[in-house]
Amino acid sequence: MSQTSSSEAGAGERKYAWYRELTRYHWFVLSVASMGWMFDTMAQQLFNLARSPAIRELLGKGATTAEVGKQAAWATAIFMVGWAIGGMFFGVLGDRLGRAKTMMITILSYTVFTGLSLLSTSVWDFNVYRFLCGLGVGGQFGIGVALVAEVVPSRARPYALGMVQASSAVGNMMAALTGIVLGQMEISGSITGAWRYLFLAGAVPAPLAIVVFLKLKEPEQWLKARGEKKKMGSYAELFSDPRWRRNSIVGFLLGFAGIVGLWGIGFFSYDLFRPVLDRTFRAEGLTGAALAGKTTTWIGVTSLLQNLGAFFGIYAFTYLTNYTGRVKAFAVSFVAAMGMTAYTFWNLKQISDIFWMIPLMGFAQLSLFGGYAIYFAELFPTRLRSTGTSFCYNVGRFAAAAGPFTLGYLTSDVFGGKPEPMRYAGVAMCLVFLVGLAALPFAPETKGRPLPE
Repeated sequence: MSQTSSSEAGAGERKYAWYRELTRYHWFVLSVASMGWMFDTMAQQLFNLARSPAIRELLGKGATTAEVGKQAAWATAIFMVGWAIGGMFFGVLGDRLGRAKTMMITILSYTVFTGLSLLSTSVWDFNVYRFLCGLGVGGQFGIGVALVAEVVPSRARPYALGMVQASSAVGNMMAALTGIVLGQMEISGSITGAWRYLFLAGAVPAPLAIVVFLKLKEPEQWLKARGEKKKMGSYAELFSDPRWRRNSIVGFLLGFAGIVGLWGIGFFSYDLFRPVLDRTFRAEGLTGAALAGKTTTWIGVTSLLQNLGAFFGIYAFTYLTNYTGRVKAFAVSFVAAMGMTAYTFWNLKQISDIFWMIPLMGFAQLSLFGGYAIYFAELFPTRLRSTGTSFCYNVGRFAAAAGPFTLGYLTSDVFGGKPEPMRYAGVAMCLVFLVGLAALPFAPETKGRPLPE
């Protein structure tokens, strides 16, 4: 599709909405990519909800809070390393084998190993399942983004990619609702060990892989690139060309800042909130299963609120970037994420605070991820699109794997003498968003430009 001038594009947008350009097959591709990513993020979020109660049970009754926290950090780090490795591997495979075939493999991987996590008998096999699940989780994003970017019309592309990323918030909310329901069942005594049922829920979407296998076609753009006999899916190619090398480094730094901010800080808001819940519910006389169930329920509510904010944050970026361009929209989002995350960690002290602080933090942090879905696909040619997108989105997770340990070190050692040291640690770690801001002067503006070839 030829590039249009700014005035023509603006006139076109006034005449009809972007989705009017989509055919039935475009909608099918968008739906499959969105569902694949939605269930992927559901698997991620189920782990966040199940992490602490699972490790507490697997360690045994004598485990201290410090031991549980340390093992939770290890489990998160192992999951993140698997995620990064899977992203790198499946990113290359997506360019070489094809978008549809690779998507099928990643869906099977993250659903099956999420389900198998319920069989864990120790932290060791629990971490093995986490690593294997992480491989599939890491591969899904780059494949889905490349697929949608290459199939839908160019004017619809940013909005369609924003829709794919917004589905991640829906997946997280599905996990939160699952946690709420299971928490209520645990309170009633109908189940024990709700965390195992959380992982069972993550295996349910596995049949989606069959739909992908039977119905999804490879994009014509990818088939054409493969027919040109150029090197497909190569990190050597990605870094030997100065243009793709610069885009890779810039994309990595942008992704690193947001990923550490979310997985090293944002998703630990649940652990920040647990002591507040514990004090409140113990004062009400709750103990044992009733205390555990009510805590699980309220952690689910917290996740639901955070991801409700995230859904609107992702869409806000999609529309903001239409007016400001990619670079300025990222600048606004990094500042907002840093400010709101620090404010939340410093000020969240009672249950009522979650109803407005947590959604605003989710809005600010996840707006960045709307940008990643749109921007990373625009940085690379078809033969390297899955590889480059996966590199930017996933390699930062190697460093992000150290995020929980950094938060733990700051909490226990640097600020250990302070009251509620996690608050100080969370605020200090918000400086990571400055890395993204520092990379923006080197980021190419891609708004209104065709995908590179």
